[in-house]
Amino acid sequence: MDYAAFLSILEGTIRLATPLLLACLAGLFSERAGVFDIGLEGKMLMAAFASAAVAAISGSAWIGLTAGIAASMVLSAVHGLASITFRGNQLISGVAINFLAAGLTVLVAQDLFALGGRTPALAGDARFQGIALPLAGTLEAVPVVGPFYARVISGHALLVYVAVLAVPATWWLLYRTRFGLRLRAVGENPAAVDTAGVSVVALRFAAVMICGFLCGLAGVYLATALGAGFVKDMSGGRGFIALAALIFAKWRPWPAMGATLLFGFLQSVATRYPRLDLGVMVVPSQFIDALPYILTVVILAGFVGKAIPPRAGGAPYVKER
Repeated sequence: MDYAAFLSILEGTIRLATPLLLACLAGLFSERAGVFDIGLEGKMLMAAFASAAVAAISGSAWIGLTAGIAASMVLSAVHGLASITFRGNQLISGVAINFLAAGLTVLVAQDLFALGGRTPALAGDARFQGIALPLAGTLEAVPVVGPFYARVISGHALLVYVAVLAVPATWWLLYRTRFGLRLRAVGENPAAVDTAGVSVVALRFAAVMICGFLCGLAGVYLATALGAGFVKDMSGGRGFIALAALIFAKWRPWPAMGATLLFGFLQSVATRYPRLDLGVMVVPSQFIDALPYILTVVILAGFVGKAIPPRAGGAPYVKER
Protein backbone atom coordinates (compact mmCIF):
# COMPACT_ATOMS: atom_id res chain seq x y z
CA MET A 1 0.00 0.00 0.00
CA ASP A 2 1.46 3.34 -1.03
CA TYR A 3 1.24 6.53 1.03
CA ALA A 4 -1.52 8.03 -1.14
CA ALA A 5 -3.73 4.97 -0.59
CA PHE A 6 -3.02 5.09 3.14
CA LEU A 7 -4.05 8.76 3.27
CA SER A 8 -7.20 7.94 1.34
CA ILE A 9 -8.14 5.32 3.95
CA LEU A 10 -7.48 7.76 6.79
CA GLU A 11 -9.56 10.45 5.09
CA GLY A 12 -12.38 7.95 4.66
CA THR A 13 -12.01 6.91 8.29
CA ILE A 14 -12.70 10.44 9.49
CA ARG A 15 -15.69 10.89 7.17
CA LEU A 16 -17.27 7.57 8.07
CA ALA A 17 -16.57 7.86 11.80
CA THR A 18 -18.24 11.27 12.11
CA PRO A 19 -21.90 10.11 12.31
CA LEU A 20 -20.84 7.30 14.64
CA LEU A 21 -19.03 9.73 16.92
CA LEU A 22 -21.95 12.14 17.10
CA ALA A 23 -24.40 9.31 17.82
CA CYS A 24 -22.03 7.80 20.38
CA LEU A 25 -21.75 11.10 22.26
CA ALA A 26 -25.54 11.41 22.07
CA GLY A 27 -25.97 8.04 23.73
CA LEU A 28 -23.32 8.94 26.29
CA PHE A 29 -25.31 11.94 27.55
CA SER A 30 -28.56 10.01 27.74
CA GLU A 31 -27.18 6.88 29.38
CA ARG A 32 -24.98 8.82 31.82
CA ALA A 33 -28.23 10.32 33.08
CA GLY A 34 -29.76 6.88 33.50
CA VAL A 35 -31.92 6.80 30.35
CA PHE A 36 -31.00 4.00 27.97
CA ASP A 37 -31.66 4.94 24.37
CA ILE A 38 -31.55 2.36 21.61
CA GLY A 39 -33.54 4.75 19.45
CA LEU A 40 -30.37 6.47 18.19
CA GLU A 41 -30.87 4.75 14.84
CA GLY A 42 -34.38 6.10 14.42
CA LYS A 43 -33.43 9.63 15.39
CA MET A 44 -30.55 9.66 12.92
CA LEU A 45 -32.83 8.35 10.18
CA MET A 46 -35.56 10.91 10.88
CA ALA A 47 -33.00 13.73 10.98
CA ALA A 48 -31.47 12.55 7.71
CA PHE A 49 -34.84 12.56 5.99
CA ALA A 50 -36.00 15.89 7.41
CA SER A 51 -32.74 17.65 6.55
CA ALA A 52 -32.60 16.23 3.01
CA ALA A 53 -36.26 16.95 2.29
CA VAL A 54 -36.14 20.53 3.57
CA ALA A 55 -32.77 21.18 1.89
CA ALA A 56 -34.17 19.89 -1.41
CA ILE A 57 -37.22 22.14 -1.14
CA SER A 58 -35.47 25.24 0.17
CA GLY A 59 -32.10 24.82 -1.56
CA SER A 60 -30.29 25.56 1.73
CA ALA A 61 -28.29 23.05 3.75
CA TRP A 62 -28.56 25.33 6.79
CA ILE A 63 -32.36 25.25 6.74
CA GLY A 64 -32.09 21.49 6.31
CA LEU A 65 -29.78 21.36 9.34
CA THR A 66 -32.39 23.14 11.46
CA ALA A 67 -35.14 20.80 10.28
CA GLY A 68 -33.04 17.69 10.91
CA ILE A 69 -32.13 18.71 14.45
CA ALA A 70 -35.75 19.63 15.19
CA ALA A 71 -37.03 16.27 13.93
CA SER A 72 -34.55 14.36 16.08
CA MET A 73 -35.33 16.41 19.16
CA VAL A 74 -39.06 15.78 18.71
CA LEU A 75 -38.39 12.04 18.85
CA SER A 76 -36.17 12.61 21.89
CA ALA A 77 -39.01 14.45 23.57
CA VAL A 78 -41.31 11.51 22.82
CA HIS A 79 -38.76 9.12 24.30
CA GLY A 80 -38.38 11.31 27.37
CA LEU A 81 -42.14 11.57 27.81
CA ALA A 82 -42.55 7.79 27.57
CA SER A 83 -39.59 6.75 29.71
CA ILE A 84 -39.23 9.62 32.20
CA THR A 85 -42.66 11.16 32.65
CA PHE A 86 -44.77 8.02 32.25
CA ARG A 87 -42.00 5.69 33.50
CA GLY A 88 -42.37 3.30 30.59
CA ASN A 89 -39.86 0.71 29.49
CA GLN A 90 -36.94 2.58 27.96
CA LEU A 91 -35.96 -0.22 25.59
CA ILE A 92 -39.46 -0.60 24.18
CA SER A 93 -39.69 3.15 23.67
CA GLY A 94 -36.41 3.13 21.72
CA VAL A 95 -37.53 0.21 19.56
CA ALA A 96 -40.80 1.99 18.81
CA ILE A 97 -38.88 5.10 17.70
CA ASN A 98 -36.75 2.99 15.36
CA PHE A 99 -39.78 1.38 13.74
CA LEU A 100 -41.61 4.70 13.51
CA ALA A 101 -38.70 6.41 11.79
CA ALA A 102 -38.07 3.52 9.38
CA GLY A 103 -41.66 3.54 8.14
CA LEU A 104 -42.55 7.21 8.36
CA THR A 105 -39.53 8.52 6.48
CA VAL A 106 -40.19 6.34 3.43
CA LEU A 107 -43.92 7.04 3.49
CA VAL A 108 -43.54 10.83 3.66
CA ALA A 109 -40.68 10.86 1.13
CA GLN A 110 -42.80 8.94 -1.38
CA ASP A 111 -45.75 11.26 -0.79
CA LEU A 112 -43.66 14.41 -1.21
CA PHE A 113 -41.32 13.46 -4.04
CA ALA A 114 -42.67 10.21 -5.58
CA LEU A 115 -39.14 8.86 -6.04
CA GLY A 116 -39.53 5.48 -4.40
CA GLY A 117 -38.97 6.73 -0.86
CA ARG A 118 -35.96 8.89 -1.76
CA THR A 119 -35.47 12.62 -1.85
CA PRO A 120 -34.07 14.44 -4.90
CA ALA A 121 -30.29 14.51 -5.18
CA LEU A 122 -28.80 17.48 -3.37
CA ALA A 123 -26.23 19.77 -4.96
CA GLY A 124 -24.73 23.22 -4.49
CA ASP A 125 -25.94 25.14 -1.45
CA ALA A 126 -28.27 22.27 -0.50
CA ARG A 127 -25.22 20.28 0.68
CA PHE A 128 -22.44 21.02 3.14
CA GLN A 129 -19.28 21.31 1.08
CA GLY A 130 -15.72 20.58 2.15
CA ILE A 131 -13.76 23.34 3.83
CA ALA A 132 -10.15 23.98 2.84
CA LEU A 133 -8.18 24.81 5.98
CA PRO A 134 -5.55 27.59 5.94
CA LEU A 135 -2.34 26.79 4.05
CA ALA A 136 -3.63 23.40 2.88
CA GLY A 137 -2.63 24.05 -0.72
CA THR A 138 0.73 25.56 0.22
CA LEU A 139 1.76 22.80 2.62
CA GLU A 140 0.74 19.95 0.33
CA ALA A 141 4.16 20.03 -1.31
CA VAL A 142 5.89 19.34 2.04
CA PRO A 143 6.80 15.63 2.21
CA VAL A 144 4.70 13.37 4.45
CA VAL A 145 3.21 16.08 6.70
CA GLY A 146 1.90 18.29 3.89
CA PRO A 147 -0.24 15.65 2.13
CA PHE A 148 -1.53 14.42 5.50
CA TYR A 149 -2.70 17.93 6.42
CA ALA A 150 -4.11 18.70 2.99
CA ARG A 151 -5.89 15.40 2.34
CA VAL A 152 -6.74 14.00 5.76
CA ILE A 153 -7.21 17.01 8.06
CA SER A 154 -8.40 19.59 5.53
CA GLY A 155 -11.29 19.39 3.10
CA HIS A 156 -14.03 17.99 5.31
CA ALA A 157 -17.53 19.34 5.79
CA LEU A 158 -18.18 21.67 8.71
CA LEU A 159 -20.00 18.98 10.70
CA VAL A 160 -16.85 16.84 10.78
CA TYR A 161 -14.99 19.55 12.69
CA VAL A 162 -18.05 20.10 14.90
CA ALA A 163 -17.98 16.39 15.81
CA VAL A 164 -14.28 16.53 16.70
CA LEU A 165 -14.78 19.62 18.86
CA ALA A 166 -17.78 17.98 20.53
CA VAL A 167 -15.47 15.46 22.20
CA PRO A 168 -13.51 17.92 24.41
CA ALA A 169 -16.71 19.92 24.88
CA THR A 170 -18.47 16.81 26.18
CA TRP A 171 -15.54 15.98 28.48
CA TRP A 172 -15.52 19.51 29.89
CA LEU A 173 -19.29 19.60 30.35
CA LEU A 174 -19.42 16.24 32.11
CA TYR A 175 -16.33 16.51 34.30
CA ARG A 176 -15.73 20.21 34.86
CA THR A 177 -19.18 21.73 35.37
CA ARG A 178 -21.87 21.51 38.04
CA PHE A 179 -24.37 20.39 35.40
CA GLY A 180 -22.11 17.50 34.41
CA LEU A 181 -21.61 16.43 38.01
CA ARG A 182 -25.35 16.39 38.60
CA LEU A 183 -26.01 14.59 35.31
CA ARG A 184 -23.55 11.82 36.18
CA ALA A 185 -24.95 11.62 39.69
CA VAL A 186 -28.52 11.20 38.48
CA GLY A 187 -27.41 8.17 36.48
CA GLU A 188 -25.81 6.60 39.55
CA ASN A 189 -28.00 7.63 42.49
CA PRO A 190 -31.04 9.73 41.54
CA ALA A 191 -32.42 9.58 45.08
CA ALA A 192 -29.34 11.43 46.40
CA VAL A 193 -29.72 14.08 43.71
CA ASP A 194 -33.39 14.48 44.58
CA THR A 195 -32.55 14.78 48.26
CA ALA A 196 -30.16 17.63 47.41
CA GLY A 197 -33.10 19.53 45.92
CA VAL A 198 -32.23 19.01 42.26
CA SER A 199 -34.93 17.84 39.86
CA VAL A 200 -34.17 14.34 38.54
CA VAL A 201 -36.81 14.72 35.82
CA ALA A 202 -35.37 18.01 34.58
CA LEU A 203 -31.82 16.64 34.46
CA ARG A 204 -32.86 13.52 32.60
CA PHE A 205 -34.93 15.50 30.12
CA ALA A 206 -31.97 17.81 29.53
CA ALA A 207 -29.72 14.81 28.82
CA VAL A 208 -32.30 13.26 26.47
CA MET A 209 -32.68 16.52 24.54
CA ILE A 210 -28.90 16.90 24.20
CA CYS A 211 -28.94 13.36 22.87
CA GLY A 212 -31.56 14.40 20.31
CA PHE A 213 -29.50 17.39 19.25
CA LEU A 214 -26.37 15.31 18.62
CA CYS A 215 -28.33 12.57 16.86
CA GLY A 216 -29.80 15.29 14.67
CA LEU A 217 -26.33 16.44 13.68
CA ALA A 218 -25.39 12.84 12.85
CA GLY A 219 -28.43 12.38 10.63
CA VAL A 220 -27.96 15.73 8.90
CA TYR A 221 -24.35 14.82 8.15
CA LEU A 222 -25.41 11.51 6.60
CA ALA A 223 -27.85 13.12 4.18
CA THR A 224 -26.30 16.50 3.38
CA ALA A 225 -22.54 15.97 3.68
CA LEU A 226 -21.54 12.30 3.52
CA GLY A 227 -24.38 11.62 1.08
CA ALA A 228 -26.35 13.76 -1.34
CA GLY A 229 -29.90 13.11 -0.25
CA PHE A 230 -32.01 10.63 1.66
CA VAL A 231 -32.52 6.98 0.74
CA LYS A 232 -34.40 4.27 2.60
CA ASP A 233 -32.66 3.04 5.77
CA MET A 234 -29.57 5.11 4.99
CA SER A 235 -28.43 5.05 8.61
CA GLY A 236 -27.47 1.43 7.95
CA GLY A 237 -27.25 0.30 11.56
CA ARG A 238 -24.96 3.14 12.61
CA GLY A 239 -27.05 3.83 15.69
CA PHE A 240 -26.47 0.30 16.96
CA ILE A 241 -22.77 0.46 16.10
CA ALA A 242 -22.59 3.71 18.09
CA LEU A 243 -24.12 1.92 21.07
CA ALA A 244 -21.51 -0.83 20.80
CA ALA A 245 -18.76 1.80 20.63
CA LEU A 246 -20.24 3.46 23.71
CA ILE A 247 -20.01 0.20 25.66
CA PHE A 248 -16.49 -0.36 24.36
CA ALA A 249 -15.56 3.15 25.53
CA LYS A 250 -17.18 2.54 28.95
CA TRP A 251 -19.30 5.67 28.63
CA ARG A 252 -16.33 8.08 28.38
CA PRO A 253 -15.93 10.72 25.65
CA TRP A 254 -12.28 10.33 24.63
CA PRO A 255 -12.36 6.52 24.39
CA ALA A 256 -15.64 6.94 22.48
CA MET A 257 -13.76 8.88 19.85
CA GLY A 258 -11.15 6.13 19.58
CA ALA A 259 -13.81 3.42 19.32
CA THR A 260 -15.73 5.20 16.56
CA LEU A 261 -12.52 5.86 14.63
CA LEU A 262 -11.84 2.12 14.76
CA PHE A 263 -15.25 1.39 13.28
CA GLY A 264 -14.74 4.14 10.71
CA PHE A 265 -11.39 2.65 9.75
CA LEU A 266 -12.94 -0.76 9.09
CA GLN A 267 -15.67 0.81 6.98
CA SER A 268 -13.09 2.82 5.05
CA VAL A 269 -11.03 -0.29 4.34
CA ALA A 270 -14.17 -2.12 3.21
CA THR A 271 -15.03 0.76 0.88
CA ARG A 272 -11.57 1.00 -0.68
CA TYR A 273 -10.81 -2.73 -0.83
CA PRO A 274 -14.10 -4.53 -1.56
CA ARG A 275 -12.07 -7.60 -2.59
CA LEU A 276 -8.86 -8.18 -0.62
CA ASP A 277 -6.20 -10.42 -2.17
CA LEU A 278 -3.83 -11.75 0.51
CA GLY A 279 -1.82 -13.87 -1.89
CA VAL A 280 -2.66 -17.25 -0.41
CA MET A 281 -6.37 -16.49 -0.41
CA VAL A 282 -8.88 -13.88 -1.54
CA VAL A 283 -11.11 -12.41 1.16
CA PRO A 284 -14.64 -12.05 -0.29
CA SER A 285 -16.22 -8.62 -0.45
CA GLN A 286 -19.13 -9.74 1.74
CA PHE A 287 -16.74 -10.45 4.62
CA ILE A 288 -15.02 -7.07 4.23
CA ASP A 289 -18.39 -5.30 4.26
CA ALA A 290 -19.42 -7.22 7.36
CA LEU A 291 -16.29 -6.38 9.38
CA PRO A 292 -17.79 -3.38 11.27
CA TYR A 293 -20.81 -5.46 12.26
CA ILE A 294 -18.67 -8.44 13.23
CA LEU A 295 -16.66 -6.13 15.46
CA THR A 296 -19.93 -4.90 16.98
CA VAL A 297 -20.89 -8.44 17.97
CA VAL A 298 -17.38 -9.15 19.31
CA ILE A 299 -17.42 -5.99 21.42
CA LEU A 300 -20.88 -6.70 22.80
CA ALA A 301 -19.93 -10.29 23.59
CA GLY A 302 -16.62 -9.42 25.20
CA PHE A 303 -17.26 -6.12 26.93
CA VAL A 304 -20.87 -6.05 28.09
CA GLY A 305 -19.98 -7.93 31.25
CA LYS A 306 -16.83 -5.92 31.88
CA ALA A 307 -18.15 -2.44 31.09
CA ILE A 308 -20.38 -1.44 33.98
CA PRO A 309 -23.15 0.99 32.95
CA PRO A 310 -24.53 3.70 35.24
CA ARG A 311 -26.17 1.96 38.19
CA ALA A 312 -29.55 3.66 37.78
CA GLY A 313 -29.59 3.18 34.02
CA GLY A 314 -32.78 1.79 32.52
CA ALA A 315 -34.84 2.26 35.67
CA PRO A 316 -37.46 5.01 35.97
CA TYR A 317 -37.09 7.10 39.10
CA VAL A 318 -39.97 6.99 41.54
CA LYS A 319 -39.75 9.62 44.25
CA GLU A 320 -40.14 8.32 47.77
CA ARG A 321 -42.88 9.91 49.80
